[in-house]
Amino acid sequence: MRMFLLAKRNIKEILRDPINLFFSLGFPLILLVLLSILNSAIPSEAKNTMFQIKNLAPGLAMFGSVFMALFAGMLLSKDRTSSFLMRLFTSPMTATDFILGYTLPMIVMTVVQAAITLWVAGAFGLDININILFAIMMTALTSLFFVGTGLFFGSILNDKAVGGVCGALLTNIAGWLSGVFIPIDLIGGVFKTITNILPFYHSTEAIKISLSGDFRQIFPHLVVVTGYTIVIFTLAIIVTKRSEERRVGKECRS
Repeated sequence: MRMFLLAKRNIKEILRDPINLFFSLGFPLILLVLLSILNSAIPSEAKNTMFQIKNLAPGLAMFGSVFMALFAGMLLSKDRTSSFLMRLFTSPMTATDFILGYTLPMIVMTVVQAAITLWVAGAFGLDININILFAIMMTALTSLFFVGTGLFFGSILNDKAVGGVCGALLTNIAGWLSGVFIPIDLIGGVFKTITNILPFYHSTEAIKISLSGDFRQIFPHLVVVTGYTIVIFTLAIIVTKRSEERRVGKECRS
């Protein structure tokens, strides 16, 4: 119950920030329109699969979920610098309760963002069928890595630093290494090797496979994304526990 009360409060805080809401919900749609127009302007003999809507839509759904790292990190870092988090530390909540209280609102936002992006993609030729629901669920699942990343950096950095790391840096890394903006298979070489090691490309592929309905090939991608997600959430919980232990230690000394 305490976890859900914290999650409810965090949702209200997110809704009070219209700029971040725009970037999360609106920016993927702007990219969808611009890249679709660009694809239609490319001569048919020069076209590849890069900006085809069946590849573009799941990539932008993943890209939109990257902003959840910024949401989570900024929210937690601001709470750390205020008395709010200190009051929470005096409650019987555990470190896991804290993390889940910040995670659940991001999952709700991801579901909304993915649903809007994929449904709007239907206007540009994406087939709208039952697989849309699977793709939305997969986007929510893969977004946990980004949420955990935001919570980890929000636990150790101030809000300005979080904005740089989880905003400009992470969005650029995710955009270029996920295959959203450049064709990974066409480049190949060391670049493709790097993308196969990191979770960004696998997140996009998992959503793409869910959208196609061919679930036989999804497991290798999920293994990579899940592994990174477990590691980053473990680190976030450890940092939160240490913060709570330091608070308890200060109270004992005083």
